[in-house]
Amino acid sequence: MNNICAIIPVSRFTHAKTRLSPTLSPSEREGLLKAMLTDVTTALKELVQEIVVISSDEDVLDFAYELGVQILHEKGETDLNGALAQAVDWCAEKCQKILITPSDVPLIHKAHLENFINESNKYDMVIGPAKGGGTNALLFKPGTIDLKFGEYSLFKHLQEAEEKGQSSLIYDSFFLSLDVNTAEDLGEIILHGADTHTQSYLNRLPLSVKPYRGSERLEVRRVL
Repeated sequence: MNNICAIIPVSRFTHAKTRLSPTLSPSEREGLLKAMLTDVTTALKELVQEIVVISSDEDVLDFAYELGVQILHEKGETDLNGALAQAVDWCAEKCQKILITPSDVPLIHKAHLENFINESNKYDMVIGPAKGGGTNALLFKPGTIDLKFGEYSLFKHLQEAEEKGQSSLIYDSFFLSLDVNTAEDLGEIILHGADTHTQSYLNRLPLSVKPYRGSERLEVRRVL
């Protein structure tokens, strides 16, 4: 089995998921983030040698420590790619490969990750798309590519691999592509997130989910 380090960048609990503020209170958004991070780390634990959470938020790091994973305090004020570069440098001497995934993909399951990792035996880089052209999983060897997280990062990472002479595979999965940013995403988790901490958490909140005939698939509202 390949020696793999998984890196999960996590933003501040108090600043995250503000697009959900019409639906969830600040404390509910924090609870959601904790449930999602629990699901992601749980899915990874049996498949990788080390899980590293990097953040500038002490509350995030304290919670990650309670989950039993390695924590890294982000140094200086930097962007996402800068923070990830710090974590990659920390992992580089410990792992043959690095897997980066965000903390807000709670539908990710062990079986998905197992297949995803197996593909890296045939390709230099394996990438899992997010909705809207982003990147929800990236598996590569340290030192082979520069990280391009941000808008349309899927295409930037593919171009980076091509320019560096690295073979690549797009691993397309609904469950892996669903990062949580909108109320509609919450509805998808409630419908499809069986046996996840995130679904269990959302089911305890006063939310209703109904099919919607407009531009969105689901209508998610608070129950008064």
